[in-house]
Amino acid sequence: MNNRVHSREVEAAARRLLNERGVTIPEIAEIVYEMQIPFSPGLTKEECIESVDAVLMKREIQHAILVGVELDILAEQRKLSEPLQSIVEQDEGLFGVDETIALGAVFGYGSIAVTTFGHLDKFKMGIIQKLDTKIANGKVHTFLDDLVASIAANASSRLAHRLRDKQERLDTEEIKMRDEEEKIG
Repeated sequence: MNNRVHSREVEAAARRLLNERGVTIPEIAEIVYEMQIPFSPGLTKEECIESVDAVLMKREIQHAILVGVELDILAEQRKLSEPLQSIVEQDEGLFGVDETIALGAVFGYGSIAVTTFGHLDKFKMGIIQKLDTKIANGKVHTFLDDLVASIAANASSRLAHRLRDKQERLDTEEIKMRDEEEKIG
């Protein structure tokens, strides 16, 4: 049983899960826009969407989405064993594993992403706030709200780094090379 899953299949599955759970890329991009507009007055929402898309190409993010959403779904179906079932279903305040998985997915974008994740986890903006309910419409989002914060934090950090690259007048090829390097991992 040595069948590797192709990275395109993993990315498609992660994107599909977000969509099935009611999370859109424009909603995540809106959070990114709100986080970055004070530092980049010329920022467009299209740049934020592009950044979210780029973040969703990273394996760490994809894997975190697959694991976290699967646990949310299993909790909805009441398929977790106790006491984990009750902890996840209730989004127990001292649980912390949901934040740990999401935080692990932000390390690829540096300390800015880490601090932005902390801010978003505390102040719950946009779709994150909507998802941060104990149970919404029969859905458990214990992991998903933190995963969306992770994606938004990464996309915000990525934009901050791109802004610096442009300020330093790096050539297009060098910026493109950095983008390709970010996709690794």
